[in-house]
Amino acid sequence: MNSDLSLDFLRVVEQAAIACAHTMGQGDRHKSDQVAVEAMRKEMDTVEMDGTIVIGEGERDEAPMLYIGEKVGLANQPGATRTDMPSVDIAVDPLEGTNLCALGTANAIAVLAASSKGGLLHAPDLYMEKLIVGPAARDVVDIDAPVKDNLKAIAKALGRSVEDLVVTVLDRPRHDQLIDDIRTAGARIRLIGDGDLSAGISAAVLGSGVHAVMGSGGAPEGVITAAAMRCLGGEIFARLVVKTPQDEERCRTMGISDFKRVYQSKDLASGEQIVFAATGVTDGTLMKGVRFFGDGTRTTSLIMQTHPHQIRFIDSIHVTPRDGNVRVRF
Repeated sequence: MNSDLSLDFLRVVEQAAIACAHTMGQGDRHKSDQVAVEAMRKEMDTVEMDGTIVIGEGERDEAPMLYIGEKVGLANQPGATRTDMPSVDIAVDPLEGTNLCALGTANAIAVLAASSKGGLLHAPDLYMEKLIVGPAARDVVDIDAPVKDNLKAIAKALGRSVEDLVVTVLDRPRHDQLIDDIRTAGARIRLIGDGDLSAGISAAVLGSGVHAVMGSGGAPEGVITAAAMRCLGGEIFARLVVKTPQDEERCRTMGISDFKRVYQSKDLASGEQIVFAATGVTDGTLMKGVRFFGDGTRTTSLIMQTHPHQIRFIDSIHVTPRDGNVRVRF
């Protein structure tokens, strides 16, 4: 996969973010998601690649746009003649935090991860237990260890006390015991309504104020988080939550037979060349949301890749010329 594709993927997430930002605060989560998907697909089809969606909006019958297995990119457009475009596997979440966007609250993002062929796990749409930490703590935690032990290990690795730690947890009834364990250990909690992918990235960025993410969330989001960890040097420890025979069957159809396996970032995003791209829709911990002004739009994005290893925060002004004159205001 050509590393130059990172700037093409930047365009993709920027356009998705801009599209759904127009719906921000309107209370229509379906519309927010729909316009994000449409914008992402349209822009993705201009990229010089032979792309395959391996994590998307669902199976073909359930989601007509960006479904799992869909072919995208310039190589798959009518009349395409070039045969030398790179094969790329892509995991997308056109709008991570549909409720956040619909309500106008923080940390909604447009995001994707891409890899050379076969480099992203085809994760079933199930829950996944997750423990996410930054580079300093990646070798000292265990997803099966008691919460208090992991918090002590994280605090020691960071050179601080447990009371100084902030752990992000999705605010769900299934996490009541986890929340109680964290508070009993003395750490602080940041409860979030949605957006554990954004939270996971924050845990691996120094200075974000987040030191770990604990609890269960979507498995597809876990794969995209793993791609980010490959670039940031953090780590995700994850295990699928398989409860029913139907869950087992869904795993088997995607080639997964070990239902108790603990995955790490290299397992979930194994490709040698990984690209991660995200643009803020609403203001968040790492990125500002989309800003509209008279002559255009301003976006903040995070673009990362493994080869060459780069992490870039990009502030873009998308100018709409009027009467032949380009005017930019901040």
